[in-house]
Amino acid sequence: LHSMGQFIQEGSRIMFETIVDVKKPAQDLFIEELEGNFDGLNFLADQNMSVVNRKAMEGTILAHTDGGVPEVLIEVDDLTAYNVGYLIYFFWRACACSGYLLSVNPFNQPGVESYKKNMFALLGKPGYENLTAELEAKLK
Repeated sequence: LHSMGQFIQEGSRIMFETIVDVKKPAQDLFIEELEGNFDGLNFLADQNMSVVNRKAMEGTILAHTDGGVPEVLIEVDDLTAYNVGYLIYFFWRACACSGYLLSVNPFNQPGVESYKKNMFALLGKPGYENLTAELEAKLK
């Protein structure tokens, strides 16, 4: 959140932010008091994480909208298999549409091939021996 938040807040306005709000978390954890209060967060002792997460989300939304960042808020009741599958499908589809809007074919990704070749070579996949030696020399 911190690094991306900095970029979204103060970077160029080339994107919008999508926030997924889960209304009913599957489990709620409570924050325990830390002896010595080394992190300065004991004011949160006995608070549940869903409240802390909600306040973090609300604070982020306020800061980013005040900074002119377009926001999309997606609300789901819970993280059932259905809802998680729906979100995955939604983001896959959004990725494909974004690619086409930017004149990039999202299903033909030649830019991905270079890291895949490097990964296969470094993992020792047969047929990549020459590249393996070259990459290992670069890593030394």
